[in-house]
Amino acid sequence: MKKTHIALLVGIAALIVGMLAFSADFSTYDTVNSARNKPGKFVHLIAKLDKSKPVEYDPINNPNYLSFYAVDSLGGQTKVVYHNSKPADLEKSERIVMTGKMNADHFECKNILLKCPSKYKDDKEQLQKTVVDQTTSN
Repeated sequence: MKKTHIALLVGIAALIVGMLAFSADFSTYDTVNSARNKPGKFVHLIAKLDKSKPVEYDPINNPNYLSFYAVDSLGGQTKVVYHNSKPADLEKSERIVMTGKMNADHFECKNILLKCPSKYKDDKEQLQKTVVDQTTSN
């Protein structure tokens, strides 16, 4: 066998090992109930803020403690505890993408990503109204 063939096989083997190592980072989104079935395992949740329950955040006494209740699209509900400062516009967000681990009685959140309503939504409606007004006036 030629040296180039051996080097090519070693390179392909290294590529396969690298892909397998990175595949551990690929994850799917879980529901609250499926996350409860995986206690202590790192999961991703997509939910909405339950506005009927209070958001606990006291920046003076403990600025690194936030707790709130979240509801997923299937109706599963959990208390979320986040040991960091409260994200801006938490109450205005459409959806919350959270990563962390489910404990017995709450979800221990490590990261929060807010999906806010589109800032272009009102602009689009205004644009449609303007176009209609211009076409009717011509």
